[in-house]
Amino acid sequence: MFPEYRELITRIKGQDGHFTALFDRHNDLDQRIQNMEARIVQATGLEIENLKKEKLQLKDQIYAYLRRVDTAQP
Repeated sequence: MFPEYRELITRIKGQDGHFTALFDRHNDLDQRIQNMEARIVQATGLEIENLKKEKLQLKDQIYAYLRRVDTAQP
């Protein structure tokens, strides 16, 4: 996710607990969705859809945060 911000993500994850929580939650949702779609974990289409929406919201928040931090740097 966001290869152009790979270095920034690594740095922020070591310094900002809120960002780390967002990033980890996004990754957890991604794994849950993959398990549901692979039928490793049972889920309805609606459950999967809701998780995908939550994951997308987190991704938007992460991107906005990265942009703010990136533009704030000298």
